[in-house]
Amino acid sequence: MTATATDKTTARTATTAPTVTTATPVTTATSAAPSVPTARATSTATASAAERTGARTPEAADLISNARERIDALDDRIIGLIQERMAVSAVIQKERIASGGRRVNLAREMEILTHYREALGKPGTALAMTLLELCRGKI
Repeated sequence: MTATATDKTTARTATTAPTVTTATPVTTATSAAPSVPTARATSTATASAAERTGARTPEAADLISNARERIDALDDRIIGLIQERMAVSAVIQKERIASGGRRVNLAREMEILTHYREALGKPGTALAMTLLELCRGKI
């Protein structure tokens, strides 16, 4: 299944290439997760860039607007990767249970928590916990 949405400038989908600097269409693994709308609505079409961004100069407003578009594209990619992770996790759980194992492997979860904490600090642990819950459900 390909999750695709269109915004005002480009068609965007989730991607697995971490070094891509522009939004590029890519397919993700099939997931039971709902599709995520990626088109961003503006609050008012008539508001100036300075009003939308809070900037005091047109140059700053342009820079902020461009950076926000980049963040929106990154968020879309992150959401797509999370959905892909959820699908892969479901396959792992299904096979583990079918083979007589437990639904959750706590030792593996500890590895993931450590990895995120080492990479992102204390907030990384909270992020990893959220990802684990999304992927395996509540324990």
